[in-house]
Amino acid sequence: MKRNAITLVLAVAAIAAAAAPGFGAQTQPEKKLSFEVAAIKPTSPDERARYTRMQGAHEFIAKGYTLKFLVSAAYNLPPKAISGGPDWIDVERYDILAATPGETRPTLDEQMAMVRTLLTDRFNLKFHTEPKEFSVYLLTVARGGIKLKESSATADEQPVLVNTVYPGQKIFLPARNATISQFASMLQRAVVDRPVIDKTNLAARYDFDLEGTPDDTQFGVNLPPVPPGNAVKPDLFAALQQQLGLRLESSRAPVDTIVIDSVRKPSEN
Repeated sequence: MKRNAITLVLAVAAIAAAAAPGFGAQTQPEKKLSFEVAAIKPTSPDERARYTRMQGAHEFIAKGYTLKFLVSAAYNLPPKAISGGPDWIDVERYDILAATPGETRPTLDEQMAMVRTLLTDRFNLKFHTEPKEFSVYLLTVARGGIKLKESSATADEQPVLVNTVYPGQKIFLPARNATISQFASMLQRAVVDRPVIDKTNLAARYDFDLEGTPDDTQFGVNLPPVPPGNAVKPDLFAALQQQLGLRLESSRAPVDTIVIDSVRKPSEN
């Protein structure tokens, strides 16, 4: 592949897809987890990627995140389900380099719990929730069944979900060791314009590659249109059915949204 083929990486997600406390299924109150130390700096204007990952066992990295997208990831909500706050939360981007505690690499859920603590402690984030009815997508198994290969990764390997965009051409969404619930969460955070509710009842972890042509409602409406005749891949909805055996169906459902009451810009250290 030529070096200049990939011109924009919008999200590399190896992040928790389980519902955060107060959103979705209720569990026992979570134990407060926090990073041992975290440095927060403005993202370089030349940096176009947005991703989170663990580097080694104890180094958490987030690149190119606005406050709104960080809240979206931490609380497993699409950005449009987050409202309120000053204008900068959707414009100014930050890089985070943090050290995690303990003897072992934290799970994805634990990483996002630490991000929630960081949002409170370093951004002084305060919010309340409001239920609202949204247009949503239901992710279901298409007629004919799934076309997915179960992952051979070991149980302790972290899932990886990547969105690579070739502006004016196509999108490439590979996944490794990922559940369909995690895939649905990635779709609602980074790709489509509404919440995605997993109705597949699939519990396994899968490896797959999804290629399609984006439309003007996807990826935050920030992509150039694909010129007529340049689309070499099916649109996302058709690609899901043809390549994965999954389907996105339009519906409406109540969603617990976040309304930001107050927030401040962080100090760098």
